[in-house]
Amino acid sequence: MASPPRSPRTGFPIEIQGAFRQLQGALARRRGGIRHPASEGGAEGCIVAASYNVHKCVGIDKRFDPNRIIGVIDELKADVLALQEADRRFGQRVGLLDAASLERRTGLTVLPVANTPGGHGWHGNALLVREGRLLRLRRIALPGAEPRGALIAELKLPAGRLRVIATHLGLMRRHREMQAETLREAIAEGDRRAHSPMPTLLMGDLNEWRPGVPSSLVPLEEVFGPLTTGAPSFPSRLPFLALDRILGTPGLVSGVEAHSTPLARLASDHLPLKARIDLDAAQGALAA
Repeated sequence: MASPPRSPRTGFPIEIQGAFRQLQGALARRRGGIRHPASEGGAEGCIVAASYNVHKCVGIDKRFDPNRIIGVIDELKADVLALQEADRRFGQRVGLLDAASLERRTGLTVLPVANTPGGHGWHGNALLVREGRLLRLRRIALPGAEPRGALIAELKLPAGRLRVIATHLGLMRRHREMQAETLREAIAEGDRRAHSPMPTLLMGDLNEWRPGVPSSLVPLEEVFGPLTTGAPSFPSRLPFLALDRILGTPGLVSGVEAHSTPLARLASDHLPLKARIDLDAAQGALAA
C-alpha cells in the first residue's frame, strides 16, 4: 500500500498537517474570542436550518440525558432540523428523545420518516420541522461496510418548496466517496422526476473535514459548487474539525456557524450547526 503524501517542509502526512492547522485555528479563536455572525431567518422567504449529531444523547461527561439535547435544540430556534444518532443503534431501534416534550419546548415536530415502531429516523437520521408538510420521502441505504443511510424529503414550507437531505456518512474515505456519489445521483434523479431543479439542502455529519481535491465529498460539488472549509464542530469542547456540514444549491445557504453554548459543549461530542436559508434567492439562482 502506498504511503500517504507528506509535506516536504515538516515530513508529516499532509492530512495530519491539515488537522494541526485546524487545531491551531481553534485555539486562536478561543484565545481571541472570535465569533461568526449569527444566522437569522425571519425575512420573507428565509428560514433557519440546523444539523446536530446528538451522540445518542450521551454528553462529554458520559451521561445519557435527552433533556439536555432538547435544551440545545430549543436554543437553536431552527425551522428545519436534521438529527444524527437519534435512535438506538442496536436492538429495538427506538427514538431516544421524548417527541411530545420536544415539540412542547421547541415547536418542532418529528416527521414520520422511521420504518420501525417507535423510531425517530432512518439509520439514526431524523428530520424535524416547525411549520410545513412532507410531500415526498425517500429512504436511501448508502453503500459501504457500515449500515448508513440518508433521508430525502421534499417539503412544503411557508417560505416555499425545499428538498432536504439528512445523512450521516461513513468513517472510511472510500466509502464516503461512494456515498457522496449515491447522493449526487439521487438528487439528479429527483430533478429529472420533477422536470426541473429544486432548491436542495444537505445536512448532516459527513465525517469529512478536508476541502478541495483530498475531500471524499468532491462528487457533491456538481450540485453544491466548490466545498470550502466548513465551520469546526468537533469535538464540542474545542472544535477544530468541520465534520458536520450544511450545504445548499447556489444562493440557498449563508451564515453557517457552529452553535457553541455551555449546554451545547456538554450535551454531545459535536456542536450543532445552523444557517440562514433563503428560498427566494435559491429560486432566483435556478431561474437565471
